Amino acid sequence: MRVGRAALLSVAFAALLPVAAHAQAMLQPPPKAMPANPNVDQNDWYKTGIIYEVYPRSFADSNNDGIGDIPGIVKHLDYVQSLGIDAIWMTPMFPSPQADFGYDVSDYDNVDPQFGTVADVDQLIAQGKGRGVKVLLDFVVNHTSDQHPWFLQSKSSRTNPYRDFYIWRDPKADGSPPNNWASIFGGSAWTLDPKTKQYYYHFFYPQQPDLNWRNPKVEKAMFDAAEWWLKRGIYGYRLDAVDTMFERTDLKDNTVYPGVDAFGVPNQDHVNNSKQPEVHTELQRLRQMVIDKYPGRILVGETWTSDASELVQYYGPRNNELQLPMFLNLISLPALTAPDLRQRITGVETNSVGGWPSFALSNHDSRRAASRYPLPAGASTDDWAKITGALLLTLRGTPVLYYGEELGMVNNDPQRIEDVQDVIGKKGWPKEKGRDGERTPMQWNASTNAGFNTGAKPWLPVAPDYKTRNVVAESADPHSVLNFYRTLIALRRTHPAMSGDWKAVDTDDKQVLAYQRSGGGKTVLVLLNLDSKPADVPVEKTDTMEIVQPLAINRALLISGSVHLDPLGVYVAEITR
Repeated sequence: MRVGRAALLSVAFAALLPVAAHAQAMLQPPPKAMPANPNVDQNDWYKTGIIYEVYPRSFADSNNDGIGDIPGIVKHLDYVQSLGIDAIWMTPMFPSPQADFGYDVSDYDNVDPQFGTVADVDQLIAQGKGRGVKVLLDFVVNHTSDQHPWFLQSKSSRTNPYRDFYIWRDPKADGSPPNNWASIFGGSAWTLDPKTKQYYYHFFYPQQPDLNWRNPKVEKAMFDAAEWWLKRGIYGYRLDAVDTMFERTDLKDNTVYPGVDAFGVPNQDHVNNSKQPEVHTELQRLRQMVIDKYPGRILVGETWTSDASELVQYYGPRNNELQLPMFLNLISLPALTAPDLRQRITGVETNSVGGWPSFALSNHDSRRAASRYPLPAGASTDDWAKITGALLLTLRGTPVLYYGEELGMVNNDPQRIEDVQDVIGKKGWPKEKGRDGERTPMQWNASTNAGFNTGAKPWLPVAPDYKTRNVVAESADPHSVLNFYRTLIALRRTHPAMSGDWKAVDTDDKQVLAYQRSGGGKTVLVLLNLDSKPADVPVEKTDTMEIVQPLAINRALLISGSVHLDPLGVYVAEITR
């Protein structure tokens, strides 16, 4: 193994310093200006792009009413551009009673006044376009609000033309629900309407009745809604809860397992009311009949799958379904280990239809990655933020980041039931505290309310670490999580290897996930120590001839032909093989 000149300087410097001190070096400084994405105008822009989830209620409050809004997002588009984001995915901003904070839509063709207006969305699209930032909306396909005009009509009588827009069934002879299906938000998945004396079905809250996608009129109405926003210039949709769009028509009971969930309901396998084969037929029709009419537009899926073999179904047999079914399996892992990640990533990489990978580790429904896993001795949540960021940003595929992930934001969970906003937390406390902790306001600066607004009480409390963990403070710190992300994102945009292939190396290592990215005659080596103990990786075991230049480092250094990585250590370097 040969060591290049830049790497030799790193080794020489390392000899003068303790491991902990040198391990903070990043070597490649963060860019003063983020390099442009050369593929911004291509139809497959997402293959070199990064998607950034924005929760409008928590991102920025422009009118100081305590709730974030669309003008607040527009105000911070320069920041989004400076981070190197290619598209924002905005969670639902449609009119809604807010039973599930917007995932109960009462009008698909408008904007809830608390977030702004349709004109504000138009401004967001236009201002984003000028910065190379596209807009994706969150399309809630499984259900509507119980206040949607369709449902109000549907429940008015059994003979109403909209009755079959939803799923209605008679009670059993004893008056009980039609079957044993349970809502994942607690209780039965059936609610009795006293006027028409039938039950309606809801996989989620009773305020979220499921649409009947077997009714062609439902398909037409939903496809029309999707097209309404595409005509205004959005670049596609993240599809919410796609797995639950269909259920068995014979209403066969689900299998019940021992134990109860957080709401006291017996555990059950939702095999008969989720992941039905008709889901894929419908998604392919949405792609063919709506999305593909608009060049460059994409579908991103909320696709919870057990492994890559299940994920492949959402690409479609000819890559004619979702361009980006997110591999959310990694979020559900109780721990991130090298063997688990290696197996799962390899499975996605080798999927049978050549579907483009998409990975995420945080979102509005899951604990933030930086505070999800145990901390090894001597490490901090910043180190978790850096190693998970390095993973997402150096894999082949499209990463989906969650707002504040680039700052290392951590969960700020409620400590009392009186403080809980999320209905899940109110119903399941204390076993289930809800999702408030991962939805707290974005931390912009050290001023009042972290710069989220100018003083009104935010809808959720700002995390107590906001005075040091914020955009302004981290921008000024070359070793911050934010600048680590910026360095890696700039690397994605400029280094030819990061547009090329992915290959696992040193595949027997149980501590360190090691892989190479190769393209344009260049190769980059990535080493991630996911273990609670230090690790030493001989470079020769990673199919490396020469380390040309270290590119991004945290808690790691090169010593005499081996890379030493502290727990959660990251080492990214250009190499020759």
